[in-house]
Amino acid sequence: MKPIKLPKEQREIITENIRAYFEAERGETIGYLAAENLLDFFLQELGPAVYNGALGDCRTLINQRMQSLEDDIYLLEWKKR
Repeated sequence: MKPIKLPKEQREIITENIRAYFEAERGETIGYLAAENLLDFFLQELGPAVYNGALGDCRTLINQRMQSLEDDIYLLEWKKR
């Protein structure tokens, strides 16, 4: 699986949020490069699990919609009375 790429603006915002988190929650100041490296690590470690979870949610939704379509088609069938 290829690495997850984020748009530059989104990457910058997340990197700044990581820096702010360290400052607020841990009382530590980390540099931009350290925050960027941490972001890369999280994307590498968490990205596949989050991506696969989203695909699973999508699969469930599609299956529900297909079942609903099948129910609708069944209702349209002509029945002998």
